[in-house]
Amino acid sequence: MDATGGLACQRAEFSLPEDFHYLNCAYMGPLPLAAERAGIAGLRAKRFPQAIAPDDFFRPVEELRARFARLIGAPEPNRIATVPAVSYAISTIARNTEAGPGRNIVLVQEQFPGNVYPWRRLVAERGGEIRVVRRPGGGRGGGVWTERILDEIDGSTTAVAMGTVHWTDGTRFDLAPIRERTREVGAALVLDGTQSVGAAPIEVAALEPDALVVAGYKWLLGPYSLTLAWFGERYLDGIPLEETWIARRGSENFAGLVDYTDDYHAGAQRFDVGQRSNFALVPALSAAIDLVLKWKPERIAVYTAELTRELFPRLRRVGVRVEESAWRSPHLFGLELPQGADPERLKAVLARRRVGVSFRGTRVRVSPNVYNTRADVDALAAAFREALAR
Repeated sequence: MDATGGLACQRAEFSLPEDFHYLNCAYMGPLPLAAERAGIAGLRAKRFPQAIAPDDFFRPVEELRARFARLIGAPEPNRIATVPAVSYAISTIARNTEAGPGRNIVLVQEQFPGNVYPWRRLVAERGGEIRVVRRPGGGRGGGVWTERILDEIDGSTTAVAMGTVHWTDGTRFDLAPIRERTREVGAALVLDGTQSVGAAPIEVAALEPDALVVAGYKWLLGPYSLTLAWFGERYLDGIPLEETWIARRGSENFAGLVDYTDDYHAGAQRFDVGQRSNFALVPALSAAIDLVLKWKPERIAVYTAELTRELFPRLRRVGVRVEESAWRSPHLFGLELPQGADPERLKAVLARRRVGVSFRGTRVRVSPNVYNTRADVDALAAAFREALAR
């Protein structure tokens, strides 16, 4: 295996502008050409609805569950639900999580709001408290942050809800001891994997969280408005947000839909959103995940790490602070500007040099993927060097 993990640049699989340096997959992954074709074919199918058979409402969704299960190392695809957003899945989970006076829910500072507001609603309605674990200062990284999370978990903790990495800057957490600690106290571990699943390996069967939710439009490279959620044993018998007909046993028999039943299909299908059988979005996401499976997340991680290996010394020379490699995601990292630097000047330089990144909180968020090249990284470094010149 070579330095890029045996993976060549995959820019030809996308239709990105040749003169633009897109280092912003954490904002939105570009749709691969194969996913675009699959989505368009799905839209065209509705030109003649009579050709859409009952099986088309079920088979493509089951194939999507199976693909995602392979990606996250989950042995049972029927534990995966298709929902429109992370907030939808987290709201479902919060609805089925105990809370009340004397109980607490542990979150991480500046967590993505889709994994915050449902917990705030739960506490507002049922009582208890939210404990927010603050980011360590003084340049200390994910190791210290993990220790702080562990310190906040106690016998009154009902759930720990957090990202697999921090969405603003890719800070990595040590999830194994957090999972062990939640087991000790009987708390749920609810993970938002949106900013790592697809770009880094994860094994649900080994980690065994109580839920893992992943939006499809970032590192899965799929379309907007489709999210996949894996549910552990704790939540499988929970109450869904909506009562859909397609989640019921026997729903494949369209002629028998008026024979109402309260029984759901096995697994997590009860949590599926209504009209889950989106004939454009489902095949587009499936096609995108097929590519990710072919490239392999472990090789994607090696590719992005090697691509940016020489970037960090260059940035440090102009005063930029970067997380240490042990706690920095290879595909997503935050760059902290030196004291007195003008972020507006940097934005202007990046725009002129046609470099796409995000500004999140106090950091510049950079997120390369398999379509990026050395030229993209060099353009980023040159923009920082120009903007921070004294």
